[in-house]
Amino acid sequence: MDPHAIDRLRSATEEIVARPRVDVDRSGSARGSRDGDRDGPSPWDSALRLLGVRARSRSEMRARLLDKEFPPDEVDRTLSRLTSMGLLDDADFARQWVESRHRNNGRGRIALRNELRTKGVDPAVAESALSLVDDEDERARAEELLARKVGSLSATDIADRGDRDRHTRRLVAMLARRGYPANVAFDLVRSALDGLD
Repeated sequence: MDPHAIDRLRSATEEIVARPRVDVDRSGSARGSRDGDRDGPSPWDSALRLLGVRARSRSEMRARLLDKEFPPDEVDRTLSRLTSMGLLDDADFARQWVESRHRNNGRGRIALRNELRTKGVDPAVAESALSLVDDEDERARAEELLARKVGSLSATDIADRGDRDRHTRRLVAMLARRGYPANVAFDLVRSALDGLD
């Protein structure tokens, strides 16, 4: 997100947060609101609150606003406005997602691709963001994750063939769950366990 968009988001969010919240009683009447705020928050207000928590994909934002039962035409106008202001950008969202999830959570490209798909990001946009993580980056991050797990093992833990196979399966499964290809996982696990001998 460009710095100007961040400033606009911050300013709009501060304005919305400063407004009193609207409570609705069982009869559906608004309480504790100022005139003009009787209908509760708008899709725009809700969208900015959501963006104040974290970046969202267009599809994800649309689903969240529709879940709040805003009319679809109002939701679409809100999405267009957010996009024109640079506050909603799937390419930027995908880049941020990939960088953060790879660096902080150790996700491999397979897992990242699946996560972006569930967020409704176009496959071409997702692939562009995934190109930020090359084979070397992915391998290095997998080695870091593996080093933490293998650090608690010793040569005696894998001296028996059955124990070695059990640890191999467990470690390969850990890397696979985080989205690393099976061939990379097997290669790294074998090297790491060989280093204990």
